[in-house]
Amino acid sequence: MSKLVECVPNFSEGRNREVIDSITAAIAEVPGATLLDVDPGAATNRTVVTFVGEPEAVLEAAFCGIAKASVLIDMREHKGEHARQGATDVCPFVPVSGVSVEDCVVLARRLAERVGNELKIPTYLYEAAATKPERESLADIRVGEYEALAEKLQKPEWKPDYGPAEFNARAGVTVIGVRPFLIAYNINLNTPNAKIAKEIGLTIREKGRAKRDETGKRVRDEQGALVRVPGLPNCRATGWFIEEYGRAQVTMNLTDYTVTPIQTAFDRVEELARDYGARVTGSEIVGLVPKAALTEAGKHYREKQGLSTGVSEAALIEGASLALGLAEVAPFDPQQKVVEYQVAAERPLVRLSVEAFAEELGGESPAPGGGSVAALAGALSARLVSMVAQLTFGKKGYREHDGSMQRLGGEAHDLGAALLAAIDDDTAAFNRVMECFSLPKKSEEEKAAREAAMQQANKAATQVPLSVLELCPRLLQLASEVADHGNENSLSDAGVAGVMARAAAYGAYYNVLINLPGIADESFQEQTRARAEVAVREVEEGAVALQQSMLARLAAD
Repeated sequence: MSKLVECVPNFSEGRNREVIDSITAAIAEVPGATLLDVDPGAATNRTVVTFVGEPEAVLEAAFCGIAKASVLIDMREHKGEHARQGATDVCPFVPVSGVSVEDCVVLARRLAERVGNELKIPTYLYEAAATKPERESLADIRVGEYEALAEKLQKPEWKPDYGPAEFNARAGVTVIGVRPFLIAYNINLNTPNAKIAKEIGLTIREKGRAKRDETGKRVRDEQGALVRVPGLPNCRATGWFIEEYGRAQVTMNLTDYTVTPIQTAFDRVEELARDYGARVTGSEIVGLVPKAALTEAGKHYREKQGLSTGVSEAALIEGASLALGLAEVAPFDPQQKVVEYQVAAERPLVRLSVEAFAEELGGESPAPGGGSVAALAGALSARLVSMVAQLTFGKKGYREHDGSMQRLGGEAHDLGAALLAAIDDDTAAFNRVMECFSLPKKSEEEKAAREAAMQQANKAATQVPLSVLELCPRLLQLASEVADHGNENSLSDAGVAGVMARAAAYGAYYNVLINLPGIADESFQEQTRARAEVAVREVEEGAVALQQSMLARLAAD
């Protein structure tokens, strides 16, 4: 799984387009950082920028944006409706996929250290990155705003986490932290009555609503404080009437979808709507959403419908869209709404038809070649395993294996996705090797740079088939499991899955071996060869055992 981090810095400029464009250009120019959204507000005089990428790229892009803002924005002249303290007022990191909150905390602290030391901007850490409990809340750190900083920074309790404890009149202070991904989510009702939506919002919000006794009177505790019936954790909600749709809507922010997922909020609103004589007619996601939020929703509703969850990512997302009614009001395109899809690498070979791929393969170009074909063979093996698992799940006589078939199908789809990606990755790695041959080599410096680039490219071209090879032992195991416990009518399909896994392994192995002589790093050569040989032995053992079992069973039939 690739590592993906989102960063959402808020800059204290929402009116001067030239300044905003300069800041966002500094971010976008960092290789590996993808700018997703720029949202300026004139009244607040503030711009919210959203970008994503691999952790190191996001860290560098955030620093570049903060550095540019510190030069172009003068807080002494800033006026706006939104609370603020600095040119870059707040800069949160958000884990999206392949990274944890703890990983992002490390990023936040590294960024804060750079901002403090290199830019001389006092920097505080908040939320998950906070070093003190009293600094977890952004609102608490921001008390007094920019105007209070000169006096505030003189107090020991407000010594910055990084940077000088001195008033930086131009840049102010910057607050850096980590928060979960926030999902803005709306659920539509079949009524224009906004009061119903507001009542549901009061019930589901984390704060909940006041508890009432049988007479309707609010209940208080011994200290006289209102007793509340809590709602859904990490949910901020209310209700309103949407003139555009002509209906009431429950609107919410799910501030941690791993605690209160979309499906939990949807099901609760459905339940409450019935109590008011209304019903849910659909829902919408505002902005972007992590892929996991939709795939988990898809699994939830497939389980409720008695269907296997061991299906493709696309099928899970489609199931979530149907169950949540995400396309009831406006078209729902996962390619436009899912964060990971917005930054996914181009996969030109995977997008080809079988005929077009075969035609491309048979042309004069050396790529795509055997490495891509090996990855394709592995992907076909994985998809066959998934097919057999699906044809077994829920079938009479196989119910005792439903759990394992669901698990196998899901794992096979994950392996298949990785192997499909390797089809293009292998060709791209080969093309990078070829590009190195055209690098200049007139001077000694150019020769050295060319050789270094060549060595790096050769290593990358070796690592792609090695990654394919190391997935193949598990593919053989999955094929053997569905052969042993899967639908007997699909026995030959399980056998073919094993054959394709073996072909993928040897194809990848050959590509590893042919690349190794071009690598000068002997340690890399030895370690790579050893890893490859271990994987090949495991594959061969599994393939022989599966073939013997298959031939015996098929001959007996």
